[in-house]
Amino acid sequence: MNLNEPKRFRKKPVVIEAIQWTGDNLAEVLAFTGPQAIYTSEGQLIIHTLEGDHTVSLYDQIIKGVKGECYPCKPDIFELTYDAEEKP
Repeated sequence: MNLNEPKRFRKKPVVIEAIQWTGDNLAEVLAFTGPQAIYTSEGQLIIHTLEGDHTVSLYDQIIKGVKGECYPCKPDIFELTYDAEEKP
């Protein structure tokens, strides 16, 4: 086996929590993200991620990762990547 050769991997099934930024749910988003998000005086929602600061666009999903880190995700990518978990 050549170690430099590309290999295929499957993402582990992990349940995540997410909240969608609608523009009128600031309190809920800030409660969800804790100190990782700020709302600026210019009206921008900013998430402090492991890769740096990201501006959240309207209708982006804000995902809480496996280590509690938050990051925004575009709605189309979110829909392709995640399925809603059915409540028991």
